[in-house]
Amino acid sequence: MSLPLSLRVPLAERAFISVLDLFKPGIGPSSSHTVGPLRAAAAFVAALPDLENVAQIECTLFGSLGSTGVGHGTPDAVLAGLAGHRAETVTRDDVQRARETADAGALPLDRRHPIALAADWLRFAPREIKPRHPNALTLVARDADGRELASETYYSIGGGFVEREGDVVAPGSGIVVPHRFDHADELLALCRETGLSISGLARENEAAVRTAADTDAALDRIWAAMSACIDAGLSSSGVLPGGLRVPRRAAAMAERLRSIQEANERDCTLEWLQAYAIAVNEENAAGGRVVTAPTNGAAGIIPAVLRHALDIIPSHQLPGGDAAEAARQFLLVAGVVGGLIKSNASISGAEAGCQGEVGSAASMAAAGFAHLLGGSTEQVENAAEIAMEHSLGLTCDPVAGLVQLPCIERNAIGAGHAVAAARMAMHGDGTHLISLDTVIRTMRQTGEDMSRKYKETSEGGLAVNYVEC
Repeated sequence: MSLPLSLRVPLAERAFISVLDLFKPGIGPSSSHTVGPLRAAAAFVAALPDLENVAQIECTLFGSLGSTGVGHGTPDAVLAGLAGHRAETVTRDDVQRARETADAGALPLDRRHPIALAADWLRFAPREIKPRHPNALTLVARDADGRELASETYYSIGGGFVEREGDVVAPGSGIVVPHRFDHADELLALCRETGLSISGLARENEAAVRTAADTDAALDRIWAAMSACIDAGLSSSGVLPGGLRVPRRAAAMAERLRSIQEANERDCTLEWLQAYAIAVNEENAAGGRVVTAPTNGAAGIIPAVLRHALDIIPSHQLPGGDAAEAARQFLLVAGVVGGLIKSNASISGAEAGCQGEVGSAASMAAAGFAHLLGGSTEQVENAAEIAMEHSLGLTCDPVAGLVQLPCIERNAIGAGHAVAAARMAMHGDGTHLISLDTVIRTMRQTGEDMSRKYKETSEGGLAVNYVEC
């Protein structure tokens, strides 16, 4: 049975969600099933008061983590976290080494205390659903006599965000920002009152956390990582791991598109948009370094639309006449929309289906693109609303629990969806009957009504109807 989002145990105070919280470097293939569990395991082992007495670690993966954890690399992510790796810096090789050392009987907890894991250290419990969130894992540490030293339950709530059982205050709750808003209508009112654009308002809120120079530098690093992921995907060929033997296509697409352009046969900008998105999500599926945007499963949409925007908009028409500043503003605007969606609905495929991942990313990207096109605050909000409205009901049904089919192509379609929504919004004056708040609320309700088998469990949809020949 599916858990209504309204049954989640609320934290005491709504936290400020920084753009740097939404856009985080990590590895594939899943922010909720890979990055989140790695963060949880690393936090668990780092907090152990008597690490030298730990002789055994046990882990139980509940709900969606238990259903598709193997396909999403959850067990190896937990091992990497126990070994002391951090999501921001871990590599594919680090994860592989953690697995190899665990298999050899000497997993180094927090990089300094090797233990031999029991054969049954990991338990899958896909039918056991915790009330707080369907992505839950419990970690237990025991001494040589089997006595429990510590036990914690964590919730991987999407986008790499992790909550711990017992927490009542979310990180960021104590941050006081100059422009507080919880809904899009409040955001629009603030922009009208202050005369600020959404990016300008977001920048002033970020200043409550760090200096403007530090925010710019962090945004530059985010865009550099996104761009590097596109380039890596466009230059990589072969077959994706996982057993489906899905061929990588982005590199071949790029080669063909270059030939078409050299022959001046036709405009290829929208096909490049698709290639960018596919490139990122092939990297993600291969366990490469990506940026949650707002999740790994939807990580290709925002980078693809941002690079597309920089491809087609003349530099003198960009904000500040500069590509770097345009990228910062795009990410700020997208981050504001993502924060609204996360606060009022969900960015978790296990909680809301793919409308919470690809739908959210398309909405965020549409807003950012409309901003770079010179859209008013109302047009930007309209773009976000259009993209989310037409993503409602999108299910999460990964074949074999892998973030490959239909996820990779879905990012390419989602990127096109975002561009179309922004273009459509630019032909209006921002006035529209259905608000972004209404669509976000509807997405939340749709997620509550959606059958569990269509929410990242691989128990419905394409996941069961695909037959491998």
